[in-house]
Amino acid sequence: MNLEGKLLGNRYEMVEKVGNGGMSTVYKAVDKVLKRNVAVKILRDEFTTDEEFIKRFEAEAQSAARLTHANIVSIYDVGVEGNLHYIVMELIQGKTLKEIIIKERGPLPWKWSVNVAIQIASALDMAHKNNIVHRDIKPHNIIITEDGIAKVTDFGIAKAVSNSTITAFGTTIGSVHYFSPEHARGGFTDAKSDLYSLGVVMYEMLTGRVPFDADTPVSVALKHMQEEPEEPIEINPHIPVAINKIIMKALQKDATLRYQSASEMLSDLKKSLKNPDGDFVEELEYDNTARTQKIDMDEYGEIEEPYSKNKKGKKEGKFKKFIKNHKVLSVFVGLILLFSLSLGGTLAVLNMTNPAEVEMPNVVGMSKEEAQKEVEAAKLVFEVEKEEYHKEVPEGFVISQDPTYMERFNKVKEGSIVKVVISKGQEKATVPNVKGKEKDEAIKLIEEAKLKAEIIEETSKTVKEGFVISQETDPDTEVLAGDTVKLHVSTGTGIKEVSVVSVIGQSEANAKKTLEGLGLKVNVAYEEDSSKDNGVVLKQSLDTGKVVDEGTTITITVNKLAEKKNATIYVNVKSLTGGYTETENTTTTKKKVKLRVEANGETIYNQEVDKNETQVNTGNGKVVATGNVTVKVFIDEVKEREKDIDVRTTTNYTFD
Repeated sequence: MNLEGKLLGNRYEMVEKVGNGGMSTVYKAVDKVLKRNVAVKILRDEFTTDEEFIKRFEAEAQSAARLTHANIVSIYDVGVEGNLHYIVMELIQGKTLKEIIIKERGPLPWKWSVNVAIQIASALDMAHKNNIVHRDIKPHNIIITEDGIAKVTDFGIAKAVSNSTITAFGTTIGSVHYFSPEHARGGFTDAKSDLYSLGVVMYEMLTGRVPFDADTPVSVALKHMQEEPEEPIEINPHIPVAINKIIMKALQKDATLRYQSASEMLSDLKKSLKNPDGDFVEELEYDNTARTQKIDMDEYGEIEEPYSKNKKGKKEGKFKKFIKNHKVLSVFVGLILLFSLSLGGTLAVLNMTNPAEVEMPNVVGMSKEEAQKEVEAAKLVFEVEKEEYHKEVPEGFVISQDPTYMERFNKVKEGSIVKVVISKGQEKATVPNVKGKEKDEAIKLIEEAKLKAEIIEETSKTVKEGFVISQETDPDTEVLAGDTVKLHVSTGTGIKEVSVVSVIGQSEANAKKTLEGLGLKVNVAYEEDSSKDNGVVLKQSLDTGKVVDEGTTITITVNKLAEKKNATIYVNVKSLTGGYTETENTTTTKKKVKLRVEANGETIYNQEVDKNETQVNTGNGKVVATGNVTVKVFIDEVKEREKDIDVRTTTNYTFD
């Protein structure tokens, strides 16, 4: 079915088909609401006929959607339209790790490979801490972006497939090379199973091939369970010693000898980048005095295979001893197991310890009380694993059970524990008031209230850039936890903003050029400050560093000193002293006096002159000023005249 052009959920417009997987077809699509590109996985038709599978598929996808991590492909939405079941995911531009390995046709650089492994381990650490096991870690499910970031996809979906009644053999063929021994055996898988698969991925990156290969998936699975891999350093001698040890520890068949957590493996991977030949990888050993390996038989129980002599000294059963001593029968039993795998069923072995078997009931959707009665009536142990909120399952009813109910393989041992998760109903949340808050703070408050924030950007003349203008859901409104609150965030006025610089001390022309170059309008005012140079900027109306809109007016004040002018002072000495006549007795008459002239307190003339002088020039241009000057005339140190002269209007003045 070609879905190009179709609109799903009245929101996702299918643009083009971009890939096919074992269980889905992938389309590039446009989210019409958030206006972004997304990837939409459409479940294949053959997977949509089993209602139980669909429930598990949706539950696992919703569970994985809780994961937020830089190395995990985000799940945005899970939906159904008609018979189309789909998952909306983050659209990643890049190549799968498998495509890169195939293209290189040989070992990848060890530092690059370790960096990719670190990112995968970091993603697994996050998932495992949220009780989500991937169960299908392989290069096909790891996308390397154009920026070199590793993104792990399909979290939680493998569990829905593996628990399904549907035969996912097409998927198994590609995945079996990366199965842990317990996965290949059909036993219990957990976080340590993911770490084994990561070890296989590292092995393939650094050697160019998988540790176990054969003509059929059955043979590959058998090798995972029975054979030891060739050490990668023997294939590629350029692999550092510490990294070789990390891979071999991850590939231990006994899960208790592997890394016990992704964080533990992550720590060693980081150390290997700094100390690639260091001896820091802890290699665990078997306890040969007491250790016992238990093979999970799922449908038929367990067989106990001692690593060494039975600690309690009990005699081995005839069948156990026969199995140990007849390799042909061991291989025959193994082939039976692997034949079951090739049919998509659970691998199992006849349980010769012969515990009683009972039918496990399906209690999902029942009330807690009804479920307990059903479980106990089947001679099983009822245990509430936890209670959690759920949007669809009413309070007090069963959300899920472990082991999961399956129609075909549904027998368990009498006395087995059935763990259930009970719904606490729909969790409520109260919308906080984030109007006027900075965007990051607003998002934090929304998320702390167990809600999701959706940011809508828009311009505002009144709200500063990066702050919330409004919210579409009113504060104190009671909503369901996980609901989305749309926040309108300001991108500013839409007008370019500029930062004011200092122009104080610059000339008027330079100051105007600088400020106008920033996009500001310049207004000029003038003041007089005799202590500063004429024509320089004394002050500006906007402080340095202030951010303002382009086009804002700034006023600069420029120093403007008044123009200085000269004046010449003349003195009519004869008029001031009365003078003398030529007929007077020259021996008894005083004919000379001392003339002194001051301008603004400064002496500009001081000489003896003839009393009959009528126009003594006391100093041509010696009076220099910008306005009024006080001039005083002294005869023999007696002040005879005083006058305020304005040099702007008077350039010559005579005292008489």
